[in-house]
Amino acid sequence: MAKDIDQTIYLKDYTPPAYLIDKTELTFHLDPTKTRVISRIAFRPNPDAKTNQFILDGAEMKLIWAKINGAPVSPNISETHLDCVVPNAPFIWEAEVEINPSANTALEGLYMSNGMYCTQCEAEGFRKITYYPDRPDVLAKFDVRIHGGHAVLLSNGNLISSETGSAEWHDPWPKPAYLFALVAGELFNHQDHFTTLSDRDVELNIWVRDGDQDKCEFGMQALKASMDWDERVYGREYDLDVFNIVAVDDFNMGAMENKGLNIFNSTYILANNDITTDTNFELIEAVIAHEYFHNWTGNRVTCRDWFQLCLKEGLTVFRDSQFTADMRSAPVKRIGDAFLMRSRQFREDAGPLAHPVRPESFVEINNFYTLTIYEKGAELIRMLKTLVGDAAYYKSVERYFDQHDGQAATIEDWLAAFEDTTGRDLSQFKLWYQQAGTPQVKVSETYENGCFELTFEQSTAPTPGQPEKPNFVIPLAVGLLDQSGAEIQPTQIFELTEKSQTLRFDGLAERPIPSILREFSAPVVIDHAVDRDRLSFLMSNDTDPYSKWDAAQTLMMDVTLSMLTDGATVDERLLSGLRDVAINAELDPAFRALTLTQPARSDVMQRLYNAGNTPDPFAIHAAQETISHSLAEALQNDLGTIYVENQVRAPFAPTAQQAGQRALANMILGLITRLDGGTEARKQFETADNMTSTLGALGALLSCEYGVNASQQFYETWKHERLVIDKWFSIQMTHAKPEEALDVVDRLSAHPDFSIKNPNRFRSVFGPFAGHAGFHATDGRGYNTLADWLIKLDKINPQPTARSCSAFDSWRIFAPERQTQMQTAMQRILDQEDLSRDTREMLTRILGEDG
Repeated sequence: MAKDIDQTIYLKDYTPPAYLIDKTELTFHLDPTKTRVISRIAFRPNPDAKTNQFILDGAEMKLIWAKINGAPVSPNISETHLDCVVPNAPFIWEAEVEINPSANTALEGLYMSNGMYCTQCEAEGFRKITYYPDRPDVLAKFDVRIHGGHAVLLSNGNLISSETGSAEWHDPWPKPAYLFALVAGELFNHQDHFTTLSDRDVELNIWVRDGDQDKCEFGMQALKASMDWDERVYGREYDLDVFNIVAVDDFNMGAMENKGLNIFNSTYILANNDITTDTNFELIEAVIAHEYFHNWTGNRVTCRDWFQLCLKEGLTVFRDSQFTADMRSAPVKRIGDAFLMRSRQFREDAGPLAHPVRPESFVEINNFYTLTIYEKGAELIRMLKTLVGDAAYYKSVERYFDQHDGQAATIEDWLAAFEDTTGRDLSQFKLWYQQAGTPQVKVSETYENGCFELTFEQSTAPTPGQPEKPNFVIPLAVGLLDQSGAEIQPTQIFELTEKSQTLRFDGLAERPIPSILREFSAPVVIDHAVDRDRLSFLMSNDTDPYSKWDAAQTLMMDVTLSMLTDGATVDERLLSGLRDVAINAELDPAFRALTLTQPARSDVMQRLYNAGNTPDPFAIHAAQETISHSLAEALQNDLGTIYVENQVRAPFAPTAQQAGQRALANMILGLITRLDGGTEARKQFETADNMTSTLGALGALLSCEYGVNASQQFYETWKHERLVIDKWFSIQMTHAKPEEALDVVDRLSAHPDFSIKNPNRFRSVFGPFAGHAGFHATDGRGYNTLADWLIKLDKINPQPTARSCSAFDSWRIFAPERQTQMQTAMQRILDQEDLSRDTREMLTRILGEDG
C-alpha cells in the first residue's frame, strides 16, 4: 500500500511492484512557477505481484487531467499518491500535472538554481515531478521532450533532435525514476572525447554557467581517467554516445549519477590552479570517478529497494577508493579511509543512530545516506576481496554483472555471485550487512620456547534494537618484526570466525613484535595492552604504513587520555617518535603530515566515555594544544629545515607528490607559528601561488594578531569566487578559539555573503561549528544556536537540516548538565509545528527512549 507521511517502512514487508513499465514518455513545458509535465506510460501487470492495486506516488503538484487508454479518468488523490481502477491487461496511462520549480527550496524533484532548471530525484524526488511508481525496482526506457526558453536543454541518454526552444532525448537503457535528470539553462560546455575499448567515440561535456569555463579542464581529465581505469580494471565500458556533467550551486548532495547526465554540486567539479586546494583536487577526482563508476554499479545494475542502498554505494565507494589509490598514494589513501572510519563511522556505530549496513527499517530514506552505508559498506567489499582473493573477486564481480545487468538486485544476489564462483559459504560474512556496531578484538600474546601465540577474542556492544551480537568473520592481517625492526613474518590473513581463536608461530629465535590489523584489514577496534615503548618501536620500525601510523595515533591517544585523567605531562617518547617521523625525508611527505596529525576530538571523547570518564571538550582542546606546542618546541631545531625541504620549486601541479609536500609544509608552518608568532606564516600568505599554501598560512595566522587583517585581505581578494568564499567561512570557524566560537558563528552567519538557502554555504559555517569545542559552551548557548538555525532551515530544506542534527548524537556521553541542555535544544526543534519527517525521525532516534 502507499506510504503514509510518517509510516515506518520495513525490509521484511517488501513486495514486488503491482505493475511494470515498458516505456515512459515525458514532455516538459518549462515555466518558473507553472511547469507542465505530460506523461505517457505503458504499464503492464506484474505476474509476480501480490496485489493488482494501481498506486502512483506523487506530491506537491496539481493534476490537470488523466487518461487510461485515451479515456478520461478521475483518480483518488492524497498528499502522497493517487490510486485508480485500471484494466487487468497492458494499458497506457497519460496525465498532465503542474508544478512550481521556483517554490521548491527543498531541492528535490525539479527546482531552480540561479535561473537554471535542475533535478534531484534520488531517493524519492521524482514523485514531485509527476505521478509515477517512484521505487527503484520499476525500470523503464525513457523518451523526454523539453520545451523552454533556454539555450541548453538536457536529459538522460542520447540527443535525438534539437532546435531553438526544444530538445528530445532517448535513453535506451531501462532505469528507475530516481536516475531521471533534466537541466535547462544558459550554460556553456567544455567538450572532449573518449574512445572506448571497442573503438566507439563518446562525446564528453562539462556544462557550467558563464564565468566558470576556466574551471573544467581538471574535471574532464579526471573523467577520462575514470573511464580508462574502469575499462582496464573491471572491464566496464561506457554505453551511450554522450556523457554530460552539469555544475549546480544549489545541491543537497555531492553529485548524482543520473544515467548519462551527472549533476554535480559545483564544489565537486569546478577547479583550477588558482582557487582549488590539493584536498579539493583529490576529492573532485574521486567524486567524478564515483559517479562515473555508478554507470555499472548503480545504473546498469541497480538496487531492488532502498534497503539495498549499500549495494550500489558501498561497492562504488570501494571502486573509487581503488581508483584513488592507483592514481595517487595507496598507503596514504588507506590511512585516510581508516581515519574517516575511526573518527566518524565508529562514532556513528556507537551512538543512537547506529544501524546495519543494510537497515531493517526507515521512515525517511534520505536519513540513511550515512557513513555506515557508504564507508562501512565499502569496507565490507574490501574484506570480501581479502577473503576470496583478487582473482576470485574480479571473476565474481563479472558474474554479478552478467547475471543482473538491467535488473534491480539485492545483497543476496551480490553474495550469491561470490558463492557460485568460489564455492565458499558466505552466510557468516552476511552478518556484516545485518548487524550494526563496531566489533572489538581483544589481543593477548604469549611466547615460550620459540613458540609465539596470539589469541584473539571478539565482542560487539549492543546497538539499538540488537542487544545480542553474533560472531563475525574478521580478516586480520598480521605480520611479525624482530627486535631490530626487521620483518620475520610477512603479512598473512588470519580469519577470526569464532568467539576466541589462537594464531601460532613456531621456530622463532626470539620474542617477536606483532603488527596487527595491517592495512586496516577490517573495520574493528583492536584492544591490545601495548606499552609506550613498543608503540614507539612500531612507529619507527613497522614496515606496514597503516600500522606505523596507527602506532603513532595510539601513542598520542594514550598520552592525551593520561593528561586528561591523571594530569600527566606530554611523554617524551611521543615527542621523540614524532620527531623521527617528521625528519625522515625517505618517508612520503603526505604520510609524515598524517602521522603528525592528532586523533579526532570525537574519538578522544568516545575513548574517555568508554573508560568510564566524562569528556570535557574544552579540556580535550587544551590537552591537544599542549601536545602541539610541546611538539613545536621538541622540533624547533628541525622545523626550518623540514619547511624549506618541502617547498615546491616546480610550477604548481595537483599531483600526489606536490600535494604531499604542501601538506607537510603547512603542518610544519603551524608548528613554526606557535614559536614565531606568525612571521613565517605571513611571508607564505603574501607570496603563495596556490590556494593550499594560502589557506595553510591563513589558518596559522588566525591564531595570531595579524589574523583579522589577513582574513579581510583574503576576502577582498577572492570575494568574486563563491567556492573560495565557502572555504573562507569554513576556515574561520575551524580555527576559532573555543571561547570565541559563538561570537564567530554569529558574525559569520550575519555576513552578507552567508545564505541559509545554499547548502554549501550553510555547511561551511555550521559543519565546523558542530565539531568545535565551542559548540559545547557550558551555558548551552552553542546547542541553542544550532537549534535556532535548524528550526529556520527545516522550513526551507529538510535534508541538510536532518543531517545537521547528528551534531547532537553523542549527547549521552557528556556530564548531566550538558545532556540536559542538548535534550532541551532537540526537544525545542521537535516541538515545532510542521516539522519535516526527515528531521523528526533523526531527532527521535537520537533521543531514543528519553525523547
